[in-house]
Amino acid sequence: MGKWLRRQGPALIVAVLALVAALGGTVYAAGKINGHAVKVKSLPGNRLALASVPGNRLKPGAVKGSQLAPGSVTGVQIDVSTLGQVPSAARAETAQSAEDAVTAQIAVQAENAKTVNGFGAGCDSNSGTRFFAGACWQVSPSETALNAPAAASSCAAQGGELPDALSLAAFSHEPGITLAVGDEWSGDLTNVSGADLYAAVTVSSSGEVNSAVSTAAKRFRCVVPLVH
Repeated sequence: MGKWLRRQGPALIVAVLALVAALGGTVYAAGKINGHAVKVKSLPGNRLALASVPGNRLKPGAVKGSQLAPGSVTGVQIDVSTLGQVPSAARAETAQSAEDAVTAQIAVQAENAKTVNGFGAGCDSNSGTRFFAGACWQVSPSETALNAPAAASSCAAQGGELPDALSLAAFSHEPGITLAVGDEWSGDLTNVSGADLYAAVTVSSSGEVNSAVSTAAKRFRCVVPLVH
């Protein structure tokens, strides 16, 4: 190398020495310059290679949502607990609350339907009544036979009255209903001939309409209004 340099002109020697120095400086820079030697904000983002900076090297908030490429962030990378309630979810909660309120109101109305202004409403199988012809009819006849006025008084004391003859005849054909042997009193009168001198219409166990003097003793059943 020395002999070769002595045979060359000064200009060429200077050029060769400059090239050697330049190459040596590049090798030195490649071995000595790293990320810690770079000043803050000295490199613009467009000078960085793709994927050269990992996410854990970025400060929180350093990258805005508007700077992210569409589809670059999926649900896997999102902490759901940091998200607020979306409007549709709020409307869904409101709808559920409204549905619960309606259900509660219906339940209250159903409970209130058992009473009207403090009076019992509806027929109760436990008390021996059945709904028929818009009222509550006693399923079984009275255990004791009474005359017509006493039978009417007994029904009145129970909040009801003796049924009319045709309705009683129709009720006798209901499933599970059997009228008392020897006829039952109805609330209809016939053959009135004077004060306390009358006959009352009766209905037989087969549904036939008859009559008997009011002083005769017969069994009966009462009809109680739905509200009693």
